[in-house]
Amino acid sequence: MNIAIKNQTIQIDGSQGEGGGQILRTALSLSMLTGIPFELFNIRAGRKKPGLMRQHLVCVQASQRISNATVEGAELHSQKLYFQPQQVQAGHYDFQIGSAGSTILVLQTLLPALMMQDRVSQISIHGGTHNPMAPTADFIEHCFLPTIHKMGITVDFFCEHAGFFPIGAGQINATIHPWTKQTKYTAQDKGKLLDMVAYASTLNIPTSIADRELEVLNNKLDLTQRKRLNFRGISQGNTAFVVLNYEYHQQVFSALGEMKKSAEKVANDLAKEVKAYLHADAIADEYLADQLLLPLALGKGGEFTAQVISEHTKTQAAMIQKFLDCEISFENIGNIYKVSVKV
Repeated sequence: MNIAIKNQTIQIDGSQGEGGGQILRTALSLSMLTGIPFELFNIRAGRKKPGLMRQHLVCVQASQRISNATVEGAELHSQKLYFQPQQVQAGHYDFQIGSAGSTILVLQTLLPALMMQDRVSQISIHGGTHNPMAPTADFIEHCFLPTIHKMGITVDFFCEHAGFFPIGAGQINATIHPWTKQTKYTAQDKGKLLDMVAYASTLNIPTSIADRELEVLNNKLDLTQRKRLNFRGISQGNTAFVVLNYEYHQQVFSALGEMKKSAEKVANDLAKEVKAYLHADAIADEYLADQLLLPLALGKGGEFTAQVISEHTKTQAAMIQKFLDCEISFENIGNIYKVSVKV
């Protein structure tokens, strides 16, 4: 891991790029990893409700707890934060968001720091598991974690209770193993499509909604099989997702049910996303591309192809390069992008 700057507080403008919470989460991850303190201002300036929301505050508090950090400005709606970490401690942790805020985003904030320790950590996070503005538990389990496993990162993950907006009350458990054997990640070719499986689940609402979604997905896509899952939890909600299993990659697309949006419409929109990916030569979709940059920069680097490079991904690359001595580049090759991370 090549640290760019030592013993100097990094100043970060939270309004840069897409101006969202990812800037905060990445800064926390990298600060804990490098020991470099940061001062973040204009937090989430690009959002309708700027400042720290509850899930962002939990990311700060959880980071503070595992790294014994000195923190100023850690309060709801705060638009300025100072964070100075000490030593990250592996261990057993339990974090409560206290709302339907995303448990997955808290996990992704803590994961880089904990996987670089020499002991196993076990964490439980309570809140939302299926949020419209965050990766779902299903995406993490079936796409993100299998992909970073190819770099040598091992995380045992289990969604114990599903949590949907507005109640939340979900729970995820993760066992994070030390990253002892780093492997360079190079992914230019998905290989042959081996199978395509659609899943749908409802929680405390009629199961017929999931059945209708699966019927549409079966009609629109060349599915290998379809399965209805049974979630546990006290909230109400619905999700459908499709797992595409290739020779060299596993990709997931998911959709959440919405009030005033029919099951058929949810499934139709999901099928369109899957079809667009099937016709592209890229490995990573927009969201996976964004999430792979940090593990690559912390390890031995590598390269992969992506469907699209979002403003979110560009902002993530800029943040990583503030803390680490690495080079992240995006090259347009035809109708897809080649992403390279050199360390």
